[in-house]
Amino acid sequence: MAVTIHGKRLPLPVLQGGMGIGISLDRLAGAVAACGGMGTISSALGGFREPDFQQDPQGANLRALDRQVRRAKNAARGAGLVAVNVMVATTQYADSVRTALKAGADAIICGAGLPKDLPAIAAQVPECDAALAPIVSSGRAAALLCRLWERHGRLPDFMVLEGPLAGGHLGFSPEEAKAASSGRPNPLHRLLQEVLTALEPFRQKCGRDIPVFVAGGVQNGADMAQYMKEGAAGAQFATRFITTEECDASDAYKQILLRAAARNLTITASPVGMPGRALRSPLLQRLAEGHRAGPEQCLRCLTPCHPAQTPYCISRALMAAEAGDWENGLFFCGGSVCAKPALTTVQTELEQLMNEWRAAQ
Repeated sequence: MAVTIHGKRLPLPVLQGGMGIGISLDRLAGAVAACGGMGTISSALGGFREPDFQQDPQGANLRALDRQVRRAKNAARGAGLVAVNVMVATTQYADSVRTALKAGADAIICGAGLPKDLPAIAAQVPECDAALAPIVSSGRAAALLCRLWERHGRLPDFMVLEGPLAGGHLGFSPEEAKAASSGRPNPLHRLLQEVLTALEPFRQKCGRDIPVFVAGGVQNGADMAQYMKEGAAGAQFATRFITTEECDASDAYKQILLRAAARNLTITASPVGMPGRALRSPLLQRLAEGHRAGPEQCLRCLTPCHPAQTPYCISRALMAAEAGDWENGLFFCGGSVCAKPALTTVQTELEQLMNEWRAAQ
């Protein structure tokens, strides 16, 4: 059951997915790691609560990230691992990676773009020895990244395979994402075999495993057990951890997710340049009708975003969501979202997952 990642032991084969803005910070990540899983801090504008955020957002983000990693590590007490999720599409991508490494993160996980140069960035902090992992959505992407990383003398320490039913930004076309929402997804089982096949020559070359964790549509521990029988090292879950007491989001945000159901989901275009899965909020309804909600003050947070052209400011929308602003918020969540009667705890969620996993053996 335990997984070895870059020489470190992960007692539970469970990753908590990174969720920004302000949804998975040190409290949630530390709680997951304290229970033996891998807790993940989102680096996306993590300093938005800092008093000087409006004046110096980049400085606030890096200062907050350093503090959050150290707090999560202290909370974990060495039981599990603490990772940081960094979006390639952000302007602070490289700075965030370096800051997380210096703060002592056990792993760096990168998505929202191909992290082609992640090994080179990590090499700039030689005193740190964290695991490096990309998020991929196909065997082709997995093989491409391995070839690119080989040029830096390194291969991924593990990978996260996100299927089309994942929440947030998706590595699929809008048509594929909508097909998944209509019950016609590209099966995660098939994608897993593609990735495992693509990784096999690289595994043989480096003489070690490259664990793959599946995500997106993995509903419970029984699903995780089946994927593990098919070759996965474990699974990543994100949305189910939002409705826990330890989640860093506001209570108002959690209450909205407690009432959420799959029928309320939609696929929306993101200024990141990728489709995303989110609750059908009034903001997304207005955007669908052709209204625009451009940035009042651009934070210069995304490389591909053009403030004068973008239909809405995703950062402002995500911050509004974190505060529980249903009218103006963007509420990312996965395709397996379902209503729950009340908040739970991280320990309860992990115990349920592992009990379901054991029952499926």
